[in-house]
Amino acid sequence: MVSPLEEESLVYDVKVSSVGTVRITGSDVFHNPSGLDLAMKLHYLKIIYFFDNEVAQKLTIMKIKESFFYLFNHYFIACGRFRRSESGRPMIKCNDCGARFIEAKCKVTLDEWLANKHWPSYKLLVSQQVIGPELSFSPLVLIQITHFKCGGASFGLSWAHILGDPLSASDFINTWGQVMINLHLNKPINVPRALKLSQPISNKHPICVKKVDSVGDHWILPNNIKMDTFSFPLSNTQINYLQENIWGQNDDRTSSFESVCAVIWRCMAQLKGGLEPKIVTVCKTDPYRMRNDIIGNNQMIKKVEASSECSIVDTDLRVLASLLTNQGIDEVSEIEKAMEKDKGMSDFFVYGANLTFVDLQEINVHDLQLMGHKPKFVYYTLQGVGEEGVVLVMPSINGSTDNGNDGKFVTIILAEDQMVKFKIELKINGLLLEGDLE
Repeated sequence: MVSPLEEESLVYDVKVSSVGTVRITGSDVFHNPSGLDLAMKLHYLKIIYFFDNEVAQKLTIMKIKESFFYLFNHYFIACGRFRRSESGRPMIKCNDCGARFIEAKCKVTLDEWLANKHWPSYKLLVSQQVIGPELSFSPLVLIQITHFKCGGASFGLSWAHILGDPLSASDFINTWGQVMINLHLNKPINVPRALKLSQPISNKHPICVKKVDSVGDHWILPNNIKMDTFSFPLSNTQINYLQENIWGQNDDRTSSFESVCAVIWRCMAQLKGGLEPKIVTVCKTDPYRMRNDIIGNNQMIKKVEASSECSIVDTDLRVLASLLTNQGIDEVSEIEKAMEKDKGMSDFFVYGANLTFVDLQEINVHDLQLMGHKPKFVYYTLQGVGEEGVVLVMPSINGSTDNGNDGKFVTIILAEDQMVKFKIELKINGLLLEGDLE
């Protein structure tokens, strides 16, 4: 285990600069976030890609920066800074000051880092900066390259969720890989969104979000509870065993995502006893809700509710998995109406408002290629999670399948004082192996 003092000294020689576009944008070009975008403004996506020395030694800082200059020609919205309209609604002044570029070094080797599995330390490899308290000076995108001892490097992307959902962030970084090949992109630029007419006001409050007291211009979730992060892999064999254990020979089985989440839902209920969560949130990519622009929050955010008489602990896992698959109610429209009710001025959060399950299986998280090589490992996490916690499920790095099931990699962000007992529940219920408890 790494002590806090040792952890802070692992990454050193930090240098900060900026990257932007090579094109000039007019001074009055603004992008107007949608209601759903604004509902995500207290959340930040963090993705870290690890590459071995064969790739890292070919990537000079000059070449990396040059490639981002070309990339931001298409993503000039992401180079912007927030302002407020006369009504106070946040909007992005496009191509204003660029993105933040960070260079750093690490005292351990790449293999030592990956073997350690001290998940909280991963925050050292990606910027933890949030938007505010001065909006006009706060970048929306921060890129960090960290060189490891004896070779290898990580690329950490910090992406303000208000810009777009996980698919948008993944497309952004995967597109960068394409630019690295020949500094050229054959795709349309993202078009700034005009402010839409207000949606009909609804008095119905969506369950998937919680309102917080105004945070002003410092967009960080107020949470007095210290959160902890834990990650673990699920092999093909474990997934197959889980599916067989829940469904047997039933041909109507759910996907492995819902089966994994059903077990975790039960584990959380066992942990909380009489306060077991009857309502959970499921976030998934929505392939039918893609807009004409490149970036934006287009995901489904579904409320899944068990009956008040139902005991989650005693409910068959097959029933819980079916609930997660078939009984979700998409609340995106209600969330957008709730935001517009206060003209985009109120502050909400989604992740951790209820126990939240996030499906990252359809966002091409492993598709970044540099010099023809895919990453050795990809780590995905979130900053700004409420006390009910979040579960991220993504495919394993190897992408192999066995009996139609691929391996998974699960990251859980939960209140620190609950994590030890929660790991025990995961082990009892067959999701954790002995070596994963470290």
